[in-house]
Formats: sequence, structure tokens, C-alpha cells
Amino acid sequence: MNSTLKTLALAALAMLALSACTEVGSEAWCQDMQEKPKGDWTANEASDYAKHCIFK
Repeated sequence: MNSTLKTLALAALAMLALSACTEVGSEAWCQDMQEKPKGDWTANEASDYAKHCIFK
């Protein structure tokens, strides 16, 4: 594997790790969910969004 491909793979993994660190119900999580297409939400995400972002 060449160094450019390794760098891209590490960058992609870092982005995944950082995006997964948003705590459910936090202001940042609510903002992320608002930007995510509603058709891509899971049932749990929709429930958590209603509980933490709408009915605080």
C-alpha cells in the first residue's frame, strides 16, 4: 500500500471516529440530525431526536 493511500485511509478512519463521538441528545447531535436526511434516520434516532431535541 503506498503512503498516499495509507494517509487517506487513516484520515477516513479518523473522521469516522470523530463523528461517532457526538453524544446522543447533545446540541451538536441535534444539529447533526437536523442536517441528516429524515429518510436516513433509524427508528432509534427518530425517537432520541424527539425525546432530546424537541421535548427537552
